[in-house]
Amino acid sequence: MEMIDSFFPFAATTGSITVRVAVSYLPEQSHPALGRWFWAYHVRVENHGDDTVQLISRHWRISDGRGQTSEVEGEGVVGEQPLIMPGGAYDYVSGCPLPTPEGSMVGSYAMELGDGSQMLVAIPHFPLQAPATAL
Repeated sequence: MEMIDSFFPFAATTGSITVRVAVSYLPEQSHPALGRWFWAYHVRVENHGDDTVQLISRHWRISDGRGQTSEVEGEGVVGEQPLIMPGGAYDYVSGCPLPTPEGSMVGSYAMELGDGSQMLVAIPHFPLQAPATAL
């Protein structure tokens, strides 16, 4: 697992579900002079259990460098409510703009289990940090 840890430095495990995140600053989408910084984040949701699970909804808490926090909730991710088979994984990439060169994100997914019950799965806290050259 060491190799995947180097690609996804932020990880959280809830029950049999592991959520891994990698983040990168996108200078080509950022306009520091206009007060806009932009990051892409790659999320991998791994199912280490014996049952298929479905990602139903997401909840994010996004904080900027001034301490302003916004909550984002919605169905699924990137327009999908993926089924994740036992031993399988689901990957997606999304983005986050901020009005400051640093901030952070943390959250949770609501997952539906094979028996119809739901559980909240933690998304690890990860920093959004522009390089000093982008300030």
